[in-house]
Amino acid sequence: MKVQHDFDFAVVGGGSAGYAAARTAAGLGLKTVVIDGAEELGGLCILRGCMPSKTLIETANAALKVRRAAEFGVVAEWRGVDTQAVRERKRKLIAEFADYRAGQLADGRFTLLRGTAAFAGPQELQVTLRESSESLTVSARSVLVATGSVIAWPEVPGLREADVWTSDTVLDAAEVPASFVVLGGGAIALEMAHYLEGIGREVTVIQRGAHLLRGLDPDVAEVVQESFSKRMKLHTGTALLRVEQGPDGKKVFFSKNGETQVAEAAEVLMALGRRAAVDGLALDSAGVALGRGYIQVSRTLQTAVPHIFAAGDVCGQAEVVHVAIQQGEMAARNAARVLSGEGELEEMDYRLKLFGVFTEPQAAAVGMNEAEANASGRSWKAASYPFNDHGKSLVMGEVEGFVKMIADTGTGEILGASVVGPGAVELIHAVAVAMHFHCTVSEFARIPFYHPTLSEIWTYPAEDLM
Repeated sequence: MKVQHDFDFAVVGGGSAGYAAARTAAGLGLKTVVIDGAEELGGLCILRGCMPSKTLIETANAALKVRRAAEFGVVAEWRGVDTQAVRERKRKLIAEFADYRAGQLADGRFTLLRGTAAFAGPQELQVTLRESSESLTVSARSVLVATGSVIAWPEVPGLREADVWTSDTVLDAAEVPASFVVLGGGAIALEMAHYLEGIGREVTVIQRGAHLLRGLDPDVAEVVQESFSKRMKLHTGTALLRVEQGPDGKKVFFSKNGETQVAEAAEVLMALGRRAAVDGLALDSAGVALGRGYIQVSRTLQTAVPHIFAAGDVCGQAEVVHVAIQQGEMAARNAARVLSGEGELEEMDYRLKLFGVFTEPQAAAVGMNEAEANASGRSWKAASYPFNDHGKSLVMGEVEGFVKMIADTGTGEILGASVVGPGAVELIHAVAVAMHFHCTVSEFARIPFYHPTLSEIWTYPAEDLM
């Protein structure tokens, strides 16, 4: 039996973008419904992304401190990691985060339907409820698709048949094999490789591109690459050929420099990216277009159908949580304006484009990299300063890497910055805040930083750019 529900704003997906949008829309007085058919509420970041991965990484960081203890005069014995205890700690923390989000979704500000949705028209969704399998027809004057992303499986012979691990597997593993081949050179692959090696596993990383962390400046990625090569086997510039399951483990065949090579390990971790979670949405029934596998949106977050919006990973603009939240909130405000016919629509500004990787060393960036500065047509210059000549990093024993700042030579405005080294993902925010206010290098250089801190290292490139 079908029941009709009428709403001003329907949100498909209750993750970071979806909840932010629903909260904002309800605050604006829109009659709002959130439709989420996942087994557990919370979204990717809380359940299988940011939070569980960083929980495991903290274990790896603690393990590395023990392994390096003698360097600081500390007498300690490395005896390994209790992976069952690691999982229990992760589960406890994630349950608390997920319960809090579930409470927010069900607190009465908007309707929550636990089911899967498919478009039956531009303003109509067919919802199949999880518990009863009952089918509901939800009509909505505006819709936001915020269904996130799923693991992308490349067409590599034997990959699926070998029953390889994914990030979902490693994030909830009670038993972790002694050795891994990690496929991929992006943030997820390298963070998991860092975790696995940190807890004492033997790791081999196989990356298709010429260097790790595509999107960062090559000199930044090179520091991570050099550090990783000291801790694990690393192959770049490769092409995957096939994966085989053997009696004692798994083999990955790949080509490098025109030759076929083989990497063997107890397990393979496949971390070759994600894709938009659009299966089953029947987007064509609403006239919503895909491009390169993602929902195509304008800077107002509208699809080709003006009252249908998309936010978060599903639109592929920048697959990070803080952007997803910003997109969700803006989509809700723009939906209210479309419905009322009043007010100018807001547009997303991706100028800051924060990015961070919680490896060891960490790497982070904000704004333009050097390639983007070149493409912008602006006159620019860059200056850097190394951690191996910086007081606080020297006493910490963390001397790998550097900070780099890019500025417009005409106006002095900071265009971007990168950092690879200790606390990089925290340090980058000093420049992000400055860039938010269009700060110049001269203004930045006058900001007082406490001594001795890691943060004060930013003053050196700023002074060089004045």
